[in-house]
Amino acid sequence: MANVKQLVKKVKENRKKAAVASAGKKFVKNVVPEFDIVIIGAGVSGLAAAMYAGRMNMKTLVIGSAPIGGVITTTNDVENYPGFKSITGLELAEKIKEHALEYPVKLEEDIVTKVEKISGYFKVSTESKKTYNSKTVLFATGTKHRELNVKGEKELANHGVHKCALCDGAFYKDKTVAVIGGSDSAAKEALVLTQWAKKVYIIYRGEKIRSEPVNTKRIEEKIRHDKIEIIYKANVKEIKGNKKVESVILDNPCKGKNEFPLDAVFIEIGWIPLSDVAKSLGVSTNEKGEIIINRNSETNIPGAFAAGDVTDTRFKQAITGVGEAVLAVYSAYLFIEKK
Repeated sequence: MANVKQLVKKVKENRKKAAVASAGKKFVKNVVPEFDIVIIGAGVSGLAAAMYAGRMNMKTLVIGSAPIGGVITTTNDVENYPGFKSITGLELAEKIKEHALEYPVKLEEDIVTKVEKISGYFKVSTESKKTYNSKTVLFATGTKHRELNVKGEKELANHGVHKCALCDGAFYKDKTVAVIGGSDSAAKEALVLTQWAKKVYIIYRGEKIRSEPVNTKRIEEKIRHDKIEIIYKANVKEIKGNKKVESVILDNPCKGKNEFPLDAVFIEIGWIPLSDVAKSLGVSTNEKGEIIINRNSETNIPGAFAAGDVTDTRFKQAITGVGEAVLAVYSAYLFIEKK
C-alpha cells in the first residue's frame, strides 16, 4: 500500500513538473519582441543603420560604448566621404548621429555581452544587466587596435605609448616621435603629428608604405622638408623608458644603432575585429575573425546581419560601412515582412 502511495505521489510530481515546463515553453513562444532591430555598435555604420531603420518605421535600439561615433571620431581629416570635401571624423559622426535621432530611435550607452536566439527572436544582454528582445540584430561592432605585444608597451601606455595622434599629439610639441606601421592610417597619423612634433619617424617592417596616393604625396612633401623620415625593414622589439618613453629597440640597426631615441610612439599596425559576441551566437567568421556576410549584409544566422569594419569586406571605409549598414537594415525589413 505504501508503495502505491509513493507511486501516485511521484506521478503527481512528474505531472506538476511537466506542467511548469510546458508553461515555460509557452511563455517563451509568446514573447513579443519589443524591437524590430537591435543595432550593436554606435559607430558611423551603426548610426547610419539606425537612421534608415527609423525612416522605415522600425522599432530601433542602438547599443554602443563610448565614444559614440566610433573610431572615426579620432580622425582629424576625412576627405573621402561623399558630400564633404573635408570634415573631421568627430563632426561626421555627430552629423550622422543627429540625423538618426531625428527619428524615434533609442540609443543606449552600454556594452552587449551576449546575444541568444530563442524561439525565433533574439535576446540581447548587456553589461549593465539589461535585456532586450528583438526580431533582428545587426552587428556593427567595429574593431580595436592591434597591439605590438612587446616589453614596455603596456607599462608605458599613455606615458609616451599612444594609439591616437589627434588625441595625444599636442603633448609632444617640438619633440621627436614615431609612428609604427605602414598603412594609410599610419601615414595619416604621421601627417597629423607634424603639426606639433619637431620630427616624425615612420617605422615600418616592409619596403614601402601602403598609403593612398594623395597621402603618399603629402608624406613625400614632409620628407623634403625634413619633418618626416621613414625607417624601412625594421620592427620594434622593445619600448624603453623610466616613467615615460625614452627610446625603442629595433631588430635592424638604424644610423648604426639598434636603440633609437624617441619621446613617444604611436602604434598603428592594424585592427582586430570585435566579433566575439557574434561568434558566440554561431555567426560564421573567417580566419581573421571577421564576420562573413553576403551582398545583402546577411550572416549565416537568419535575422542576424552585419556591417562595417567587423565584416569580411575587402575595402573598409566609413562610406562602405554605411552602405553595408543600409543594406542590412533593408534586408532586416524584408526578413520581418516575410515572417
